Amino acid sequence: MGRFFKTKSKWIKLDNAAKIYPAAMSRSWASIFRLSATLTENVDPDILNRALKITLKRFPSFGYRLRSGFFWNFLEQITADPVVQKDVSNPCLRMRLNENGGYMFRVRYFGRRIAVEIFHVLTDGTGGLIFLKTLVAEYLTLKYGVEIPRDNEIFDVSSPPDPLELEDSFLRYSRKATASRVEDASYKITGTPERTNTINIITGQIPVDVLRKVSKKYNCSITEFLTALLILSVRQIQQKEINLRKRNRPIKVSIPINLRKFYPTKTLRNFSSFINPGIQPIYGEYSLEETISAVKHFLGLEGTEKMLNARMSANVVSEQNIFIRLAPLFIKNSVLKIAYRSIGDRTSSTTLSNMGNQMLPSPMNKYVTRMDFVLGVPKYNSVSCGCISYNNNLCLTFSRNIVEAELERIFFRKLVNLDIPVEVESNRRY
Repeated sequence: MGRFFKTKSKWIKLDNAAKIYPAAMSRSWASIFRLSATLTENVDPDILNRALKITLKRFPSFGYRLRSGFFWNFLEQITADPVVQKDVSNPCLRMRLNENGGYMFRVRYFGRRIAVEIFHVLTDGTGGLIFLKTLVAEYLTLKYGVEIPRDNEIFDVSSPPDPLELEDSFLRYSRKATASRVEDASYKITGTPERTNTINIITGQIPVDVLRKVSKKYNCSITEFLTALLILSVRQIQQKEINLRKRNRPIKVSIPINLRKFYPTKTLRNFSSFINPGIQPIYGEYSLEETISAVKHFLGLEGTEKMLNARMSANVVSEQNIFIRLAPLFIKNSVLKIAYRSIGDRTSSTTLSNMGNQMLPSPMNKYVTRMDFVLGVPKYNSVSCGCISYNNNLCLTFSRNIVEAELERIFFRKLVNLDIPVEVESNRRY
């Protein structure tokens, strides 16, 4: 695999956030996300394979497989080459740890699309996006001979990796002060379970300039606006509940926060947290303005460096507890499974992860027409939502493992009722 692979460690520890995912995964579920770029012409798989081999040399943190030790899971170096795969209609399905040579990511292609699916043990959305952009840049360079400027978001594959890209930044930046991670359980959307290995995908394409104009009208960001609308969409479903307890449970949307904006880190591993803004229906019905205000103020309070650091530090302190460290892996896994259920999906009704507006260099922009971001369905929730903007087009994608598409219909209808046009597409026929 080249000189860069020879310089990396044969094994490394999982980062603090990654430790929970092997424990939480099951035979049918693992935490997977997907990023893709659509090009102007059909993808050549042979050139894509060449681009992947070259790109991977610059991303040593992607060249590991998951292994189990007596005390902890760890990552072991892989020397075989990964191979690109044809895309499928059901993205983000559970990744078998013995597939694709043990790599914890897949590179897929179909028509004009290049997609990367990644197991969260490896990295978060930011690390995945840098990998995808660099891969696409290298593919375009090989196919068309274009010169694409390289920066901290599109890596120069001829330069050696920075050792700091392998850093566990949770350990480096955590402090002594901690905050409780315990929250009330949230309302859950239920429905008819889909068949095994079936994920329903619905994407709405929304003009960013129109969405920004409406958000500005309500004095909020696009993420705050979409979060509020999603909360009210869940509420509309909740109002039909016969059970009074379910009908009055809190509705919260989990919002991932990229911690890199607070710290000068170069890590390509996981370095994100989350907060759960929402409403309390037991107190009465909320207007759009009230919901936006609740979301905006919650994010303003809980989304600060100090509060996020306190939550992050609580995870680090737990990991460093002497009893946890000395416990064998099977006991750790049991504890982590309980933790994932109690402080993970249980505390939110759904997830909204916004990767923000993406800018590509003009030589690259000429060949890339669209970008998409898909979250795998959470383990204990039935639906999630990811979005990314590019060239004035926000692609907002729902993924779910139930038959009913009620949340999506309500959400997109609310957008249209606010004079925000939406073009909807799906991997299923309705």
